[in-house]
Amino acid sequence: MLSEQMQKQIVARAKVDDSYLPAELHPVIKQIYASRGVKHSQELNNNAASLLSFNLLKGIDTASEILIKALKNQQKILIVGDFDADGATSTATLVSGLKMFGFLHVDYLVPNRFELGYGLSPALAKQVVALGADLLITVDNGISCVAGVEIVKAAGMQVIVTDHHLPGEQLPAADAIVNPNQHGCSFPSKSLAGVGVAFYLLVALRHYLRIEQWFANLGQAEPNIAQLLDLVALGTVADVVALDANNRILVHQGLARIRSGQTRPGIAALIEVAKRIPARLSASDFGFSLAPRLNAAGRLDDMSLGIACLLSPEINHAKRIAGELDSLNIERREIEQSMQVEAQVALDKLLKAQQSVPDAVCLYQDDWHQGVIGILAGRLKEKYHRPTIIFALGDNDELKGSCRSIEGLHMRDALEAINTQHPDLIIKFGGHAMAAGLSIQANNFERFKAVFLDAVSAILTPEHKQSLVLTDGELPSECYTLDFAQLIKQSGPWGQAFAEPVFADTFMLIQQRLVGEKHLKLVLKHRSGLLLDAIAFNVDLQRWPNAAVSQVHAVFVLDINEFRGKFSLQLLVRELQGAN
Repeated sequence: MLSEQMQKQIVARAKVDDSYLPAELHPVIKQIYASRGVKHSQELNNNAASLLSFNLLKGIDTASEILIKALKNQQKILIVGDFDADGATSTATLVSGLKMFGFLHVDYLVPNRFELGYGLSPALAKQVVALGADLLITVDNGISCVAGVEIVKAAGMQVIVTDHHLPGEQLPAADAIVNPNQHGCSFPSKSLAGVGVAFYLLVALRHYLRIEQWFANLGQAEPNIAQLLDLVALGTVADVVALDANNRILVHQGLARIRSGQTRPGIAALIEVAKRIPARLSASDFGFSLAPRLNAAGRLDDMSLGIACLLSPEINHAKRIAGELDSLNIERREIEQSMQVEAQVALDKLLKAQQSVPDAVCLYQDDWHQGVIGILAGRLKEKYHRPTIIFALGDNDELKGSCRSIEGLHMRDALEAINTQHPDLIIKFGGHAMAAGLSIQANNFERFKAVFLDAVSAILTPEHKQSLVLTDGELPSECYTLDFAQLIKQSGPWGQAFAEPVFADTFMLIQQRLVGEKHLKLVLKHRSGLLLDAIAFNVDLQRWPNAAVSQVHAVFVLDINEFRGKFSLQLLVRELQGAN
């Protein structure tokens, strides 16, 4: 069976030296920190005062000067965002922040994914010109929008580009560019999300206005831009950027505000509709509960709806919009599930014919939804541990492809190599190591599929194709407590490149039963005699429940379950394998 072919190999992280970290840390937590690359105790300080200085960002002084002039002259400002959660939170951060500073004429525009595509395209630039603003600011896009910036500049507008994506060979001719990844920028955190860049611009603006005694002369208090950190935290986690020390501070501070009840109505409404508890919100709740509802607007409709939720000044209004976003997310899930079934049928035929998983997955169906192909590509990449591209039909017989990769294959570089060798095959492409996008002509699909498979096969080794589950090893029996589960939560925030602790062990299987449609509720017995409640979500129903299994090897997160106001320890199972 395929599930047997793709059974993951569970590997414990190698023990590393952690003696340099504070002795007062719990020994398990200390080892976890050291194994994730924490070099010194300062990296564990999540105080806002420990944030990197804004003046390390190239171009931020010039951008601040432009904004100060715009404030003094009350110029019309238009913000152009992106149609994902980072773009939405970036837009909301800058709109809210500039209004806090006293800007009176601030508006935003977000491209429609299906009509205009990503960023400040020439078509969107023409809309910007028609709106007649004095200053355009891009957030979470712009670094590759050379033609779009040129159109706006030619119309006499000033342009500030704020972005975090990798630059191409040619930079846009903007009046200022703020991007930690631009050449010559010494800002140490290259993983800053788009919303982080927007926030830093506001930090710099406040600094320079403070020097001018702007607020003192007006008899006003300085704006408290810490109020924007809930947005910054949400966008940072949603964009799956590496949670380095600086990003962890931003996320920690945003979570702290939300947990203490200091969040905006839009985020409070998203938390409520996602059935989460604000006081116990975690970074993973951003990624798995709030961000999908926000992203659903950009995937199926218009991200302006998501931004309107984030900017809503009143809770009942925000709840109405959050309800619409929730409905869109339900629709998105239904579309995705249908596409997954259809993709699985196509893959099963292929697997039956060649008896093995191909080196790459490349699928297309003409009725698949453009807004959901990225999610489908990610799901299949996770299931089969292979680079995956999913195509949907766009306009003019073009196919839009969304790519997801694995360690060992840099997706954008692979596309660039294909484009070099076959210059007539790809219409356009862009992206990063793990995710990218491209367009091809529909009649070139089979040819591209063959070329892509050849390119991947030439790069991937058998080791690359082995699906590994990396764990923090066995958990000492004395750590199976609510207190230690809480300590793990407090030791975060956890996320991309700062993985949440997962443990592995072999247990006696005492009870197993399905709950819902495909979740497995378990009672496990540890060798110490401890009986532990556990749950595995979305199990393979061809394998579980399994009455023939008496022992299991489980990879799990130590979780706290709440039911009717009572808290209990629960193992959240990520991988479950029979161990008889």
